[in-house]
Amino acid sequence: MGRGRVELKRIENKINRQVTFSKRRNGLLKKAYELSVLCDAEVGLIIFSSRDKLYEFGSVGVMKTLERYQRCCFNPQDNNNERETQSWYQEVSKLKAKFESLQRTQRHLLGEDLGQLSVKELHNLEKQLEGALTQARQRKTQIFVEQMEELRRKERELGDINKHLKIKVSVSHELSTFETEGQGYSHRAQLPCPWNSGNNTTFPMHTSHSNPMDCQPEPILQIGYNQFMQEEGPSVQRNMVGESSTTVHGWVL
Repeated sequence: MGRGRVELKRIENKINRQVTFSKRRNGLLKKAYELSVLCDAEVGLIIFSSRDKLYEFGSVGVMKTLERYQRCCFNPQDNNNERETQSWYQEVSKLKAKFESLQRTQRHLLGEDLGQLSVKELHNLEKQLEGALTQARQRKTQIFVEQMEELRRKERELGDINKHLKIKVSVSHELSTFETEGQGYSHRAQLPCPWNSGNNTTFPMHTSHSNPMDCQPEPILQIGYNQFMQEEGPSVQRNMVGESSTTVHGWVL
């Protein structure tokens, strides 16, 4: 019968673990040596036991193998940097060529350096200029239309504001006129009535007023000796005849 498969786990028995370590270590060192001899390979093997004992094997020396390993570890980074540098250089070259092409095209559009162009290239350049001119005219027309619409809108706004201002001015003018007329009427109404003053006079007031204190804005003065004497009697007539003058509104009659 064949040997059964060994389960890979830590061996708990120290003696069995040490025996197994020794056997497999020797076998691993033997395999590394065989590999280096049979395949002409550079093999380096380093083993540390559980008791910190070092076991190593190097076909050309462990230190040389380690140095080569370090060079191999750092060389890929250098190679990556070199490839990245080359990629950036190629990108810069492409951008430089594109920039020069754009500068040449710009000079052609400005009418410079046209001597080296063929008839076909000149025809294409003419089409480009015509297309650019058409687009420029369309854009200019659009800008003019937008500006005209904006000016019309501002004109309508200013017209509305002007109408409101006219209405306000007319209303304020009417109010000021009305206040002026009212002040004139009130001033006229507050004038003192000469007929109700403290000065004694022999002229009677008009009998049509119900209240003797009321006074008409413009009283009518009638001077008639005959009527006055008929209404007042002979006593008043004698008084009127005896008096040389009568004062009305401060005037001597």
